Amino acid sequence: MSDTIETGPAIALAPDVVVLRDIMIPMRDGVMLATDVYLPTKGEARPAILERTPYDKTGTSRSERSVAAPDPLSREALAMRMVREGYVMVWQDCRGRHKSGGSFTKYVNEAEDGFDTIAWIAAQDWCDGQVGMMGLSYDAHTQMAAACLAPPALACMVLDSGGFSNAFTCGIRQGGAFELKQATWAYNHALESPEARDPLVAGAIRAENLHDWFAHMPWTRDRSPIRWAPDYEAYLLDQWQHGTFDAFWQRTGIWAAGYYDAIPKVPVALMSSWYDTYVPTTLENYRALRAERPVALILGPWTHGNRSSRVFGDVDFGPAATFDGQVDDTWLDWRLKWFDAALRGGADRQSGKVWYFVMGGGSGRRTAEGHLDHGGAWASATTWPPENARKLTLHPRPDMTLGDAPGQGAHIEWSFDPADPVPTLGGALTSGEPIFTGGPVDQVEAEGFFGCTTPGLPLKARRDVVSFETEPLEHDMVIAGPVTVHLRVTTDAPDTDFTAKLVDVHPPSPDYPRGYGMILCDGIFRLRYRDGYDAPRLVEPGEGPFDITVTPFDTANRFCKGHRIRLDISSSNFPKFDVNPNTGAPEGTGRAMRIALNGIMLGEGTRLELMALPTT
Repeated sequence: MSDTIETGPAIALAPDVVVLRDIMIPMRDGVMLATDVYLPTKGEARPAILERTPYDKTGTSRSERSVAAPDPLSREALAMRMVREGYVMVWQDCRGRHKSGGSFTKYVNEAEDGFDTIAWIAAQDWCDGQVGMMGLSYDAHTQMAAACLAPPALACMVLDSGGFSNAFTCGIRQGGAFELKQATWAYNHALESPEARDPLVAGAIRAENLHDWFAHMPWTRDRSPIRWAPDYEAYLLDQWQHGTFDAFWQRTGIWAAGYYDAIPKVPVALMSSWYDTYVPTTLENYRALRAERPVALILGPWTHGNRSSRVFGDVDFGPAATFDGQVDDTWLDWRLKWFDAALRGGADRQSGKVWYFVMGGGSGRRTAEGHLDHGGAWASATTWPPENARKLTLHPRPDMTLGDAPGQGAHIEWSFDPADPVPTLGGALTSGEPIFTGGPVDQVEAEGFFGCTTPGLPLKARRDVVSFETEPLEHDMVIAGPVTVHLRVTTDAPDTDFTAKLVDVHPPSPDYPRGYGMILCDGIFRLRYRDGYDAPRLVEPGEGPFDITVTPFDTANRFCKGHRIRLDISSSNFPKFDVNPNTGAPEGTGRAMRIALNGIMLGEGTRLELMALPTT
């Protein structure tokens, strides 16, 4: 490599940093992807850091903020920092997005495009043959997709809140139900589609009332607010209506679990948070990859990618909640240490570690800013769940309590009307604006939450929500690990759903006279998948009961003395998930609805399993 970079039309950003803008890199099918490369003006070949994004390679990523600097770094500012730390920085627009060629089909081209891009970078004279990857959300998906094809130059990854292990069970579908964040994402980003460059098309998309459209689901071809951008409507409906785990889902980009053996044995950092939609993906990747490569895991109390905040929903997790000043000075500092160890032979002080935030322990009062003081603290381990976690089993009982002994003999039924679904109140959500947003909130209907018709009424007051609570705890209880709900269920419908939600119930106080039911995590299961996601089968008349498992996300929480542990069971959680019409119609197509008589049978087959830690 010559002392002065001479490749392409270099633009000087500073005396020591130049950028090569809009290099069009050819993919194997001839499509050209727009790429920016930030380089030192002088120097030897060095490792490159690649981030592939659908969110505009010249835009500002909200990932690049800190407590001290809440306004995120621009791409250029971050690139100059990376170059001065000894790296080449590369950003690329994904296929069909912004300045790149080709058509956009969400997720499915990222493996081949990532492989080809890494190969191109490694062949340049300014790269020493090592390529690391980083990025948040979709930019994490692009990393895992490329890794599934085992690019020889891939040297490390930082998967921040993404990187599909299996999109059928987390990220696109969950428990068989469809995650409607995909619908809001498609609508919002259709405004960046090639068709929307026409002002008339952009105006048509903006003129759609998304709230009204959400009240008239499911959408079908040319009957959706995204019909103005046909490619976006097509991929969305394909994902929504393809309800069997088969070859459609078993491909790179959305199913890393099928390619774990192929992923290079390079260092992998994994980040997620309790109110992020990718907790299961992160933990499945962690369990699969940690045995044969250096792996680090970070689990915070945040919503998707918002690691420099302490307040989410209605809740304040305290000054220790941020990444900054706890796990490291900043997220950028942590990543630079990771890259230094993986790419430049620096000291590795991060691999093999698990940092996790245990929510809870606060006063339970209202802060001066008007939030519930739930509090929390960081802990560390060498595995997940933590080594000292032990299974705790609680049984729903006929008197609506949760306790150690199984409840016997009761069969609790409710009418599930898909025209009146249980509204989503917070939880692990992202990309849902303007319809829904995530985080911990009181499980009481309130204005501003889609579908709430009786503000002030607790969700547990609904006839289709069945709640079981422990007695007030006599001492603190800390849980950290998976949450598993086993149910023995009945229905008179050809198909229906069952949901489960774990809630930390704060006792009444002067600030919260009725207490505060803080959602921790939730899950869903569609009954047609009881024989497996690859073998959907409708319920025959008179068939049942059925033993099913609902898997809310892992969590870590301190239930303080006087609090109650609550388990809510129902049959819908909308608009987080699509609503089952109870008719058995093919996924995402049914226009008719019927009321289902659903139920749970109490006894050994119905139980809540948690992982408890010793408390002092």
